[in-house]
Amino acid sequence: MRLPTRLLHRKPDAHKGDFGHVLVLAGSARFSGASVLCAEAAMRSGVGLVTLGIPKGLNSSIIKIKPREIMTLPLAQTRNGCLSSLAYKEVKDFSANADVVAIGPGLGQGKSTQSLVRKVLAKINKPMVVDADALNALAGHLSLLRPTTYDLRPTIITPHSGEMARLLGVSVKEVQSRREDIAKGFSGKYKVVVVLKGRDTVVAGGRDKCYINKTGNPGMATGGSGDVLTGIIAAFLAQGLDAFEAAKYAVYLHGLAGDIVAKEKTEISLIASDIIAKIPEAVKRSS
Repeated sequence: MRLPTRLLHRKPDAHKGDFGHVLVLAGSARFSGASVLCAEAAMRSGVGLVTLGIPKGLNSSIIKIKPREIMTLPLAQTRNGCLSSLAYKEVKDFSANADVVAIGPGLGQGKSTQSLVRKVLAKINKPMVVDADALNALAGHLSLLRPTTYDLRPTIITPHSGEMARLLGVSVKEVQSRREDIAKGFSGKYKVVVVLKGRDTVVAGGRDKCYINKTGNPGMATGGSGDVLTGIIAAFLAQGLDAFEAAKYAVYLHGLAGDIVAKEKTEISLIASDIIAKIPEAVKRSS
């Protein structure tokens, strides 16, 4: 698959503002690495700017491990080192300067954190990528997705089968037995793009638009791989692709980078940061 021209070719007088600004809301005391993987993947996928919104207590440690190009936004936190609902106003104010919000990797599932996620989903009108613990906060609150003037809103959710089962209140077995139908049905009902992860990842944009991905391998079933995918999707969305196209091309590129890693390092030795390292080669092969 060839990537879109708008991702591959840049004008000689281009500047960083031309390629979007992603605000990543992610991380907690226990899962700080998820936030860095997501943000770094976004940077490596061509976005102009990334700001990482994290619990303020993590800022000094994150600075030591994040790429220098990524900015941080220290936010109010809970006693357990997770983002607090008290961070909402600052998130809202800052998001006015962002083109895309990616939310979920490593957030944790405390009540205050889930309250923050639901406020962001309900009240901040920005293209979004919703992953991991943000999906868990959405379970039981799908009505947040209903009010929309869009035929297909610029929101992408990225559940694996277990997360989709929780969203729908069904068994994982049922999701696995009807992956394409379930992804298309959810997308059509709630007007979001669905990336149902797993073997042959399904990308659904309404009931009539569907892509089944064939890149990737079992070695990518490793901690942090989904965080990397979220970063790539957010970067493509910020660079001007519509939600379905951003998800489709990101899933393809993510899988291709994983295949390159597996060939060099074996599936058993593949880790998520390896996928980020191979994004440039995957881009070259898709040019």
